[in-house]
Amino acid sequence: MKAFSLEGHAALVTGSSQGIGLAIATQLAECGAAVVHHGLQAESELPKYLHADLLQPDSAEALVTAAFELEPELDILVCNAGSFFDKPFLEMTSVEWERTMALNLRAPFFLAQAFAKRRRGGSIVIVASTNGFQAETDSVAYDTSKGGLVMMVRSLAASLADRGIRVNGIAPGLIRTPLTSVWMEPRKNDLLRHYENKILLGRVGEPSDCAGAVAFLCSAAASYITGEIITIDGGLTTVQIGKPV
Repeated sequence: MKAFSLEGHAALVTGSSQGIGLAIATQLAECGAAVVHHGLQAESELPKYLHADLLQPDSAEALVTAAFELEPELDILVCNAGSFFDKPFLEMTSVEWERTMALNLRAPFFLAQAFAKRRRGGSIVIVASTNGFQAETDSVAYDTSKGGLVMMVRSLAASLADRGIRVNGIAPGLIRTPLTSVWMEPRKNDLLRHYENKILLGRVGEPSDCAGAVAFLCSAAASYITGEIITIDGGLTTVQIGKPV
């Protein structure tokens, strides 16, 4: 048995038109899986691409249905789509709060439900964040949603074990993506250097750093693993202060 091979498997990866999601989808394909991509754009040059706005209440069910039409033997679901809508805490409105919960929490829940209704066996991987363990200033809604995903991984693992579906997660730390680059690049000389000093491996992560862990969790090599979350942060959350200057 090729324990790390995904040949004969098919995956839906949400939010896979760019960033971490695209890196995950690319890695799964390199391991042999047939991959269905998803994004907000109406059209894409990516093969087997589906458009869906996961902020909409019924979009999760519709997306999974469409993915199974493309790949009837779909047995891997990666819930990666998510975003950050926070403002400073005293300026937050119910609109930003509801958007955060709709995309970051509700969508993964109903994607997993729609997937589990259609099959027995398989693997679900949910992309949480180190923000699910450690708080950040003016990030209350986002932090709360990612903390919810941490528990969702464990709760779904318990609920779907009898269906033979393993549920695991990853918790990326600071990863260079289109979302993080907006605030990171303008502050290369202060904030970025601060993080690079605190991260034990000395650099901000790349989307590809997250992809291998997901491929592993979806493979036969992880067949006895469920309810677990792999932190991928270069050691950012391992120590309190970081490396000596």
